[in-house]
Amino acid sequence: MTPQKRILTGDRPTGKYHLGHYVGSIANRLRLQNDYECYFIIADLHTLTTKPNKAEVMGIEQNIRDMIIDQLACGLDPDKVTFYVQSSVKEIYQINLIFEMLVSVARLSRLPSIKDMARAAQIDDDQLPLGLLGYPVLQAADILMPRAHLVPVGKDNEAHVEITREIARRFNFLYGEVFPEPDVLVPDSGTLIGTDGQAKMSKSLNNTILLSDDAKTVEQKVRGMYTDPNRTRADIPGKVEGNPVFIYHDMFNPDVAEVNDLKDRYRTGNVGDVEVKKKLAVAINNFLEPMRERRAIYEAKPNLVDEILAAGNAKTRKIAQETVRMMDEAMGLLYFKN
Repeated sequence: MTPQKRILTGDRPTGKYHLGHYVGSIANRLRLQNDYECYFIIADLHTLTTKPNKAEVMGIEQNIRDMIIDQLACGLDPDKVTFYVQSSVKEIYQINLIFEMLVSVARLSRLPSIKDMARAAQIDDDQLPLGLLGYPVLQAADILMPRAHLVPVGKDNEAHVEITREIARRFNFLYGEVFPEPDVLVPDSGTLIGTDGQAKMSKSLNNTILLSDDAKTVEQKVRGMYTDPNRTRADIPGKVEGNPVFIYHDMFNPDVAEVNDLKDRYRTGNVGDVEVKKKLAVAINNFLEPMRERRAIYEAKPNLVDEILAAGNAKTRKIAQETVRMMDEAMGLLYFKN
């Protein structure tokens, strides 16, 4: 039997997931878990590239717990996928160091994403940390540590995976075949517009609906959603295309007939925003209710996240140790190691 291909993907530990995360990545992970050997990393070391202060580090543990519970609530199965914490796999530090020898500063400096990340973190060019410049190298260590074949990422991260492919090729050319060149897997779903009409749902913009929000919170957030700004009364024909409320209806309301009826009446000025939003809140709450039920089960077992991560960390460390051994053999770094 042909062994399953390995997938590596994950997130920085920024806290609870929202609907945008579900659309952009978690829904894809749910599909992948049945067909691939999946490794889902909580990339806490990456957080230090822009937020190295102790207060940020102290908040990481709770963020990790929230993120694991959210993913379990969505339906990811710990018997099918491996969750692990980046800093718990110490071999990543070693792999990262070797990979730093295989890429130039000039190559990394050409990545526009590094400047974008620095700008978002309000870091001036003359204060750019070496760790942030080397962010794609650490990402390469994450991806190649389990010798992953596929990397599900958004389009904004494709350039980073290309760095990984270049490092894999360079290592294999210099020392011998150890690493596959991982392919990018870009989900078809794209991004979800924010509740305020901004191009992307983001916690920093306070325009999110969290997967863990209760029913009343969802109703409140939907009531405040951005709609057609030119529609001041219910009897004024409104615009459906690009309207966040209808984008969400299309995505989360399975009652196609109801959605089409609302669209027709909205275009002709025969339905108010209140009715459209009430029905959207019902649809989103129906979508989230199975997650709430699963979340309650997992939250009733406070030690479960620790057990899942302990098992995932241990499994991943074994693979990392095997990768380091293969690297050492290929490079001839076996002297005095017995």
